Amino acid sequence: MIHGLQYFLLKVNITSIAARVEYCGINHVGTKAYVYCSLVGRLYQVEYAMEAISHAGTCLGILANDGILLAAERRNTNKLLDEVFFSEKIYKLNDNMVCSVAGITSDANVLTNELRMIAQRYLLQYGESIPCEQLVSWLCDVKQAYTQYGGKRPFGVSILYMGWDRHYGYQLYQSDPSGNYGGWKATCIGNNSPVTVSNLKQEYKEGETTLKDAMVLAIKVLSKTLDMTKLTAEKVEMATLTRENGKTKTRILSAKEVEELIKAYEKAEAEAEAAKREQKQKS
Repeated sequence: MIHGLQYFLLKVNITSIAARVEYCGINHVGTKAYVYCSLVGRLYQVEYAMEAISHAGTCLGILANDGILLAAERRNTNKLLDEVFFSEKIYKLNDNMVCSVAGITSDANVLTNELRMIAQRYLLQYGESIPCEQLVSWLCDVKQAYTQYGGKRPFGVSILYMGWDRHYGYQLYQSDPSGNYGGWKATCIGNNSPVTVSNLKQEYKEGETTLKDAMVLAIKVLSKTLDMTKLTAEKVEMATLTRENGKTKTRILSAKEVEELIKAYEKAEAEAEAAKREQKQKS
């Protein structure tokens, strides 16, 4: 039998827990729609969004001395698909920025449209392209709001941005569903991203990497980390951002160019393996 004091302490404890849970959401009239978080401060819906991204196609970005490279895994390679879009995973935002996405495609379409709107509003108001970090930051404010208010869910998308502006030159950014973002020299989002980042740490040479080196590195890393027996051009998209004659130039590599990069990598690997066997036989 619960005595009066015990009942009072139990009631206070339950009320305290309810208050802490209530703090994580919004109490609507007649219903309750929470942005669920645990008592230790974990936002479960953000973690669920991150889990969705971890099952999406791999996207990686590499910052070079003379440009930036984005490479992405194409998952939908059905021959019956009517390829209306030239690129499945890479989107042009304005004259100076391009992004690649990993996650729920419908969410990505909403966010890329918002990025384009932000960029065009800035251009209309100030007569110049928006600085790269400012564009990323403004979208991340929107993404963060979807983790805070009731009745909403976080966008299930991580985004890699590559761009150039007159303030900091070439820049590579990554943002996630929580609204966090950061600048990178080389990084990866999507499936097997921890393994890919680990490989990039070992292979990337800061201050020495050219755009051509970045292409070779991207093929090398993707061939090791993608869940497929053989890397093919139809399963990879690659885009570059460079500066020519005072203007930013973005280009999506053709399937033939990607195929040539893959063949060159396979040839180099075969030669290295043959050299190892020869050295082993001599010893």
